[in-house]
Amino acid sequence: MKKILLSLAVLSMLTSSCASKKKFTEAQAKIVELEAARSKAVADCDKLMADLRTQLGTKDTDLQSRNSQLADLQNQLDYMKKTNTNLLDRLSDLSIVSKSGAESIRKSLETLNEQTKYVNNLNQSVQRKDSINLALVMNLKRSLADVNDQDVQVEVKKGVVYVSIADKLLFPVGRYEVNKPAELILGKVAQVVNDHKELDVLVQGHTDVYPISTDYLKDNWDLSVMRATSVVRVLQSKFAVRPERLTAGGRGEFEPKDDNTTSAGRRVNRRTEIILTPKLDQFFGLIAGQNK
Repeated sequence: MKKILLSLAVLSMLTSSCASKKKFTEAQAKIVELEAARSKAVADCDKLMADLRTQLGTKDTDLQSRNSQLADLQNQLDYMKKTNTNLLDRLSDLSIVSKSGAESIRKSLETLNEQTKYVNNLNQSVQRKDSINLALVMNLKRSLADVNDQDVQVEVKKGVVYVSIADKLLFPVGRYEVNKPAELILGKVAQVVNDHKELDVLVQGHTDVYPISTDYLKDNWDLSVMRATSVVRVLQSKFAVRPERLTAGGRGEFEPKDDNTTSAGRRVNRRTEIILTPKLDQFFGLIAGQNK
């Protein structure tokens, strides 16, 4: 009997021990589960706090930007108020301008308008003259296309057209009589000149620095003038250029184009220039007509 009771007691103890171990295991699992839930809750809380800080930083930046814009608007408003005050002050000053002062201002404005109109008309006249010069250059170059470019040059200088012809084409050495073959070149120039009757013609002779002295020529002044006169006579007598349009002059060696210390430079300097200039009376008459 005692053995039976002892066996029952031992069985009871073993059963009770197994139940306690199971509860302990369940409790441990619950603790682990709670710890995981706590960790997740802490992580979620940290993330929420970080998001809140980011949003707060963004809001702060936006607030600073809006404050800056508000300050700029306030500055602009202050400037406009100041400008408006200045305008009102000026308007007040103008309101007390005397009748004579107002009349003086009106006359000054009329004078300024007239001057502006004159300058505009002058610019238009100059542009027209430039267009005429361009047409002249093109016509002359077309007429002289078969002549050596080194011996005959056409260019615009100082607002007028220059035709520069080397003396070796026009004259014998040291002489002023025009060569017969050179008359062909002068004839081509004369044709263009006769097509533009609004232009005057100035013929200038030029020499190098080597002096000359003969029975008929005292110095380079004489030679340059006589050569220009010879060209003018050919233009008038051979090609019917009106004499009142012609002027002959000489510059001697005093307007060189190149270096007189070299043979090439002296060759360039020995030249006769036919200068096509606008008639000044017609030029200014054109301006006067535009101002009416």
